[in-house]
Amino acid sequence: MLKQIKYFQSVVKNNSFSVAAEECFISQSAISQQIQSLERELGVMLLQRENRKFTLTPAGEYFYKKSLLITADLDRLCRETVRVSRGGEDTLRVGYLKSYGGNEFQKAVAQFTEEHPEVTLDIKNGTHEEIYNMLRLGGIDLAMNDQRRAFSDEYVNELLAEIPCCIEISSRSPIAQLKEISVYDLRNTPCILISSKNQFEHEQTHYREIYGIESEFLAAENLEEARLMIIGGNGFMPAEGGDVDQYAITRVPLIRNDRPVRTRYGAFWKVDNTKKCISDFAEILKAQF
Repeated sequence: MLKQIKYFQSVVKNNSFSVAAEECFISQSAISQQIQSLERELGVMLLQRENRKFTLTPAGEYFYKKSLLITADLDRLCRETVRVSRGGEDTLRVGYLKSYGGNEFQKAVAQFTEEHPEVTLDIKNGTHEEIYNMLRLGGIDLAMNDQRRAFSDEYVNELLAEIPCCIEISSRSPIAQLKEISVYDLRNTPCILISSKNQFEHEQTHYREIYGIESEFLAAENLEEARLMIIGGNGFMPAEGGDVDQYAITRVPLIRNDRPVRTRYGAFWKVDNTKKCISDFAEILKAQF
């Protein structure tokens, strides 16, 4: 019955027998027969068929919603059972830079979880120094971080991308109308940095020396707080290039000495850490950039 339930879920999700058949790698006639078999076993009609269209019956709508919860619990049960049988060793601990505003990391997590359901992901975030120390002291297996240090032979150093840096600014600010802005022209606008209190001074030093930012600095604990400060007109935040899917925020390319400011991001893990899932995650992550 479980396979039939998943066929039924696919049909409802896609609102199409033909699309569901492709998704489930069976013929359209076969998936239709499986749904009919499920209805006979339950003794109720799940779908009201009209020519080539269908609608859910009240029983079908109830069954669909409850079946999603049941299959989600079953998938989780199967993953946990495999993990327990292996002594919990299939856990990948990943750290990422909490100021990173792109969606590449989230996409990589989603793909890795789908392709490696037997591996439990333990995800942490922090400033550059916090993530580096987690990796150095064995608190995480892999770090996604900006590159502030020279590559070390102690680690596998996988360069992910060199990304143009922008600022995120309130769309109501006149600055949002510019095609680009220099760090010098931002000297009178506060710069918002995502940082813990004990790392705030270190982060200020980095952005002054590497980016050339001369502004007053304000601290935010996380990305959500920083963006609320931006929307409230409290300042700007350095961010990766590209569009931002945030209400009332605009990204403007950042330049220094008439050149785009760029940031290098990498995936790093210790050479002597032999977990195969580390390189698998790094490969998936790199493909997102």
